[in-house]
Amino acid sequence: MIDLRRLHVLRAVAHYGTVTAAARALHFTPSAASQQIRQLARDLDVDLLEPQGRGVRLTPAAESLLAHADAIQARWEQAEIELRADHGEPAGPLRVGGLSAAAAALLAPMAARLRERHPRLTVSVQEAGVPESFDLLFEGEIDLAVVEATPHNPPLSDTRYDQQPLLDDPFDLVVPADHPLAVRDRVDLADAAHEDWIAPFADSPCSTHVMSACGAAGFTPGVVHHARDWNVTAHLVAHRLGVALIPRLAHLTPNLPITRVRCAGDPHRKLLTCTRNGGHERPAIAAALSALRDLAPTAVA
Repeated sequence: MIDLRRLHVLRAVAHYGTVTAAARALHFTPSAASQQIRQLARDLDVDLLEPQGRGVRLTPAAESLLAHADAIQARWEQAEIELRADHGEPAGPLRVGGLSAAAAALLAPMAARLRERHPRLTVSVQEAGVPESFDLLFEGEIDLAVVEATPHNPPLSDTRYDQQPLLDDPFDLVVPADHPLAVRDRVDLADAAHEDWIAPFADSPCSTHVMSACGAAGFTPGVVHHARDWNVTAHLVAHRLGVALIPRLAHLTPNLPITRVRCAGDPHRKLLTCTRNGGHERPAIAAALSALRDLAPTAVA
């Protein structure tokens, strides 16, 4: 018989990339995690890890086993849904997470709507970045996430997750209220090519969108200031320190002397909902997904 806990350790090694990182996520010592993998290998009479430089990598046998392990996890998720089903009525805890703009503009009103419609459902909201959201889903710490589509996300074919499009979040050019471009209904970004720019840090997914949008308009922005928080960016714009591209979903401090101007070419980022595979069939998650789909169109109007 295979100990499913040992199988989960192998899944964690594949997810996090190293035994040490997997052990940390599972609250094991690295030696304990390694022991679990070695025992699983003995149970199956195959090698699961092999040396690679100073570390290890999964063997072909381990890769094959993981496909079955992910299917087992999905079936277990489905079994839990069926065992806890209560005539289809959403009930119990529902843990959701997502990037800050989505948490404010989508997850908060979704939680309020679900609390009103389903009093037996308890929703908790957690702000989380994109990589963290996938980790939390993998670890079972959250049930549903709203994430930004990035090249570094697990592929849509990853059988551990069910990723579905939610909305396109347009970027607006944000300028001081008395800026000459503030009176435009729509602006070509090339008209802001010679401005000082405020941009996300290079490790932010939105940095790629900003640089790509400017590149498509024929220039590289002269970035003078960097910020992680969209409201910090907005305050820098309000003090005439530069212009910026800010997603429409981001709720900015009210009454700042700034103006959002729509952009020609419609630069945008894509937001997705993500659950563990099979999780969308759980009544609580299905209700949350329905509420998010209802809220999405007005959130970026």
